Amino acid sequence: MFDIGFAEILLIGIVGLLVVGPEQLPGAVRTTMAWINRFRRSFDQIRTEVRRELHNDEVMQKLREESRQLEQEVRATTRAVGAELESIDSLDAAPARPDRGGDPEPAAEQAGAIADGPEKTSASQ
Repeated sequence: MFDIGFAEILLIGIVGLLVVGPEQLPGAVRTTMAWINRFRRSFDQIRTEVRRELHNDEVMQKLREESRQLEQEVRATTRAVGAELESIDSLDAAPARPDRGGDPEPAAEQAGAIADGPEKTSASQ
């Protein structure tokens, strides 16, 4: 972290001994180390939070991209289904052509009679 060599540490120790005194030097060193440890923990917490936020941002970007892809797929599928429905509607809207050369209306009347079935026959009796 810091590029402090043995000579710098020795100089700091001598200045500390002269300024604080030999009786209070151990307490001052403990207090200084406690503050340094607090700063380290704070920096570690900040670093962890930043990494977590960056990871969350990456995850959110991936989710947005997947959401866009899914939305495009849904739109494409919707268009394809819509086109199929339009083609089916256009087939239903075409005039009825009898396959056997007969009139299409009697077949429709027979289908209605079959669908109504027993109700019509019992009501007509």
